[in-house]
Amino acid sequence: MSYMSDKYFVDTNILMYTHTTGTSARKHARATALIQELWDSGKGVVSTQVLQELCVNVRKKSADPMSMKDIVEMIRDYEKWEVVQNEVSSVIRALEIEERYKISFWDALILQAAERAGASILYSEDLADGQIYGSVRVVNPLKEPIP
Repeated sequence: MSYMSDKYFVDTNILMYTHTTGTSARKHARATALIQELWDSGKGVVSTQVLQELCVNVRKKSADPMSMKDIVEMIRDYEKWEVVQNEVSSVIRALEIEERYKISFWDALILQAAERAGASILYSEDLADGQIYGSVRVVNPLKEPIP
């Protein structure tokens, strides 16, 4: 399912499937297994943007919203991963990526964070599976395997 030889950036949607169960049981199981693999390998990367989006989504978009205490604990756990902090240069690079690839600014900001961290893989359900953006390849770990 995964490619454990480098750093791996994880988009918000994958973390949402891990921390909420009101969605697809199959997606929850796959996301949870991937995140556990990243915990075990120590190769997971997120950004402040991903953590911010996760905070909002586990309260607002979840069928079973997390308590504030649980959210704080979850964020403190992810602090143990590499966390890319967005800066002014991050915004400028995201604008360049947005223009070059004709994607949303927010997706471009995720891509620049993955790029900045040196992650070769971006695990995401939002961007096109297999698409390569510079040095970063998108992998949808929730995609059905081809029979």
